[in-house]
Amino acid sequence: MKDSYDIVIIGSGPGGYVAAIKAAKLGKRTAVIEKGDIGGTCLNRGCIPTKTLMHSTRFLTEIKLMEEAGLSFTGLNLDYNKLMVRKNEVVSRIRKGIEGLFKANGVTVYQGEAKIISKNKVRITSDDNVSDIEAENILIATGSVPVIPPIPGSDLEDVVTSDDLLDGDNRLYRKLLIIGGGVIGVEMATIYKELGCEVEIIEAMDRILSGMDKEISQSITMGLKRKGIIVHTGAKVTRIYEDSSNGLMCEYIEKDNVKVTNAEGILLSVGRRSNTEGLFGEDISPKMDGSCIKVDSNFETSVPGIYAIGDVIRGKQLAHAASAQGIAAVEIICGHIPSIDLDVIPSCIYTVPEVASVGMDEAEAKVMGYDIKVGKYPMLGNSKTLLSMGERGFIKIICEAKSGMLLGAQLLCDRATDMIGELALAISKKLTYKDLGSIIRPHPTYEEAITEAAEDIENMAIHIMPKRQI
Repeated sequence: MKDSYDIVIIGSGPGGYVAAIKAAKLGKRTAVIEKGDIGGTCLNRGCIPTKTLMHSTRFLTEIKLMEEAGLSFTGLNLDYNKLMVRKNEVVSRIRKGIEGLFKANGVTVYQGEAKIISKNKVRITSDDNVSDIEAENILIATGSVPVIPPIPGSDLEDVVTSDDLLDGDNRLYRKLLIIGGGVIGVEMATIYKELGCEVEIIEAMDRILSGMDKEISQSITMGLKRKGIIVHTGAKVTRIYEDSSNGLMCEYIEKDNVKVTNAEGILLSVGRRSNTEGLFGEDISPKMDGSCIKVDSNFETSVPGIYAIGDVIRGKQLAHAASAQGIAAVEIICGHIPSIDLDVIPSCIYTVPEVASVGMDEAEAKVMGYDIKVGKYPMLGNSKTLLSMGERGFIKIICEAKSGMLLGAQLLCDRATDMIGELALAISKKLTYKDLGSIIRPHPTYEEAITEAAEDIENMAIHIMPKRQI
C-alpha cells in the first residue's frame, strides 16, 4: 500500500519548508520531498551563506574606521578557511533547526528526486530505490537554478555560478570578474573586494541594479567604484577563453569597442531560471509561462490539485516572497482566506550601506499615472549614522499627492533591511505620510530618518534646511 498524504510538497527551500510546517499546523498529513540538502538554495548556496560572509567581511570595513574612533591594534590576520568554516556552521545550524521543526510538526521527509506522474501521484528516486506516494494535493516549490548564458567558454574551469561559489569551501580568487550587475553580482563583488581581491563587473544594461530606483543604482555604483571595484555598463561579453600567461580572458564590447580583461575566476551572474527539469512525467504537462509554471491567483496550475510557488512561477525571485506564497497556497488548499498581503513585497541588498525598497519608486508611480509627492532625508544628517561612522545615504518616501497615501519607499542606509518592514506595513494598511510622521521614534536611531522623510513632503522636516521658494 502506497503512503498517502493530504499535501505533498516538492522542495524544502523557503517556500517549501514553510508551506509544509503551515500545512501540518492546519492539521494536514504532510510530506516533503527533497533531492538535496534541506533548506534549498537559499540556505545552502544563496541567501544565508552570502549574508554570513557579508557579516564577516563587514568587520574589515569597521576595522578601517577604528583608528578614527580612537582604537588601534596590530596583528590583524584574515583566515579565509575559518570564514568558510563559520559559514558552513551557520548553514548547518539552521538546517538542523528546520529538520527539528519538521519532526516536531509531524512532517514526513523523503530524500530523493521527485517526478509527478499523475495529478495525485509522485515518484521518488533515491540511489537505486524507486517508490510512489499518493497526494490529494501537490505543491511544487523546486526553486530556480543559475542561468548559463550562451557565451563561448562559459564551461571552462573557474567559470562559476553563485551556487558553485557558495557551495562548500571554494577558493579565494585573487581577481574575480563578475558578468552581471544584479543583486547577486553586486553582493559577491562587495564580499570579494573586502577580502582583498581585485573585482571587475561587466553589465549589459546601462546601469547596475537596473530593477532598482535609479538614484540607488547610481549611489551603489559610486560606492563600488570608491572601493576600487571596476564597473562596466552597457557592455556585452562575446567570449571567454584561456591564455597560458594571463589565465582566463574575457572579451567584451563596450561603446562599440572590443576590449579584453583577465581574471583568475569568472562569476556568471546573469539571473536564475525556474527549476523544472525532470519534474513531470509523460502523462502530466501543466501549462507554462515561458520557462515558469503558469498558475492562477490561487497558485493552482492548469492541472487541478497541483500548485506551484516561489521561483518556479513568474514573479520576484525572493526567499520571503516564496515563504509568503507557500503560506497563502496552503491556506487556500485548506479552504482559508490567505492571511498575507502578497502585493507588498520588500526587496533588499546587503551592501554597505544596505539597500531596501518596497512599493513603487518615482518612475514607476508616474508610469502608473499617479500625481506624487516625494519626501527625502539625507542620512549624513542622522545622528546614529554620524556616531556610527556610516556612509552617505538617504530615505525616500513616495506618496499620492492628493490623499497622502504611501505608495513606495527606498532606503540606502545602515539597517535599511531591518527598517523596511515598517514601511511595507504602512503601504499594506494604506497609511499616509502624516501617519508615518505621527509616530515618536527613539533617539538616536536610524529610523528617526523615516519621520524626517515623511515631514519633508510638506517641507516641514526639522533637520533639513528649508527648500528655496521659487
